[in-house]
Amino acid sequence: MDKMPIKSWAEEDRPREKLLLKGKHSLSEAELIAVIIGSGNAEETAVELSRRILLKVNNNLNELGRLTVSDLMEFKGIGEAKAIGIVSALELGRRRKETAPLQRDKITNSRDAAALFQPLLGDHLHEEFWLLFLNRSNTVLGRQALSSGGVTGTVVDPKMIFKAALENRATSLILCHNHPSGNLKPSEEDLRLTRKLAEAGKLMEIQVVDHLIVSQHGFFSFADEGLL
Repeated sequence: MDKMPIKSWAEEDRPREKLLLKGKHSLSEAELIAVIIGSGNAEETAVELSRRILLKVNNNLNELGRLTVSDLMEFKGIGEAKAIGIVSALELGRRRKETAPLQRDKITNSRDAAALFQPLLGDHLHEEFWLLFLNRSNTVLGRQALSSGGVTGTVVDPKMIFKAALENRATSLILCHNHPSGNLKPSEEDLRLTRKLAEAGKLMEIQVVDHLIVSQHGFFSFADEGLL
């Protein structure tokens, strides 16, 4: 019986599509290897070939990591390029285990957040609006520039803010923009925007923890001033 090519499978069952739809943790070891090799042989799909390779090492990834390029090329459908891809991926995994986890910054007050943004934005001659993404323990997940404008302002789209927060799996965020003039007093537009984003955050269950205005010489915190 002819094998059914992966392209004819339901989209959610194809390894690459499954990874995009359901995340990397949803893939089996064989499916992950299939993503690396891309294709099988005349009799086997990439997933079936990957299962056979794993069976050879008793489904033990440590043993698979000990195979050489030549060992892998003994399997029909595994040429030098595919073998090198498998060996390289497993070597990356080995090195990852030896690497200490990245120590991320934790935000405990407005000064901590300002310390991340002031060196970045303090001496800019134009205004920029940035986001700081946090998890439930207020650990920094990342930061992102949202918009860049002129000397007196920049355009901020609330939809883009919460889209970015969701993509970064943030449960809360800190807003930040700079005032090139050095005047840290929030404008009426700053106040309106902050209130609007805080209300939108409640609906999205993503808390707007603070909004900072930074300059070269200091910062202003909406949270510290009771404006959030």
